[in-house]
Amino acid sequence: MTAAGDTTDLPSSEDGDDTATSVGAILVASFPLAPGQWLPAHSHTHHQLAWTRSGVLGVGVADDYWVLPPHRALWLPAGVVHRTGATHDAVLCSLYLDPERCRLDWTEPTPVGVDPLLAQLIGYLDRDDLKEGARLRAEAVVLDLLTPLPVTPLDVPHPSDDRVRAVANALLRDPADGRSLEAHARAVGVSRRTMTRLFVQDTGMHFDRWRTHLRLRAALPLLAEGRPVSHVAHSVGYATASAFLAAFRRTLGTSPGRYLRGHLDPGTGAAEAEDD
Repeated sequence: MTAAGDTTDLPSSEDGDDTATSVGAILVASFPLAPGQWLPAHSHTHHQLAWTRSGVLGVGVADDYWVLPPHRALWLPAGVVHRTGATHDAVLCSLYLDPERCRLDWTEPTPVGVDPLLAQLIGYLDRDDLKEGARLRAEAVVLDLLTPLPVTPLDVPHPSDDRVRAVANALLRDPADGRSLEAHARAVGVSRRTMTRLFVQDTGMHFDRWRTHLRLRAALPLLAEGRPVSHVAHSVGYATASAFLAAFRRTLGTSPGRYLRGHLDPGTGAAEAEDD
């Protein structure tokens, strides 16, 4: 089933086909996304598993943000408002699961791994010629294969104060902007002390921590596309790859490679060398 937009309702309405049905709990829909294309914030009456066969997806829920290369998908419970987009050419492939017929009841957005078997089963369920028994058996295996990954989303709270928002927007446009907080504060007409206080009040974070989260969020899609760590580090404002890797591990508890694969930190420094 091919969809052409987003909806707050059943996936069948996404492509104008209100007659689409599924004998089981899962309906599959897919459509291409161009680089930088984001669907407006929306929710679904069904649970959704957002995945791409190629390219890199981004999904935002409030201030949290997930990067989804092809080996990872994101479970979105019914009713959760989210934004989905592509940082690179991608084909969004969504599984919509009927809450009344789905035995999974995860209540929070949850990343899951996608191995070759799960990828093949998603394609299998996208067929419209499956017998009822075959579809139900395949759906049962899909549900068995959905295993949560220990991945923490990056939160980048968006400020509401005009002065803080002006600083945040400057960094959103250019994460590599190396100006100090004092320089940013001067640009919007307040003192460094005032901006420090406003930033914490408005975002719950000190400026340095907020900028680090922003830079790492900007870096993740580039890393997922396979860009060299040294190139990514410079593009988001770090002078060296080692400084970037140290900030990544300090913030997310693991190396970029292991984070994107959804692995826990093994407790050694070997992963950094592999990522550089």
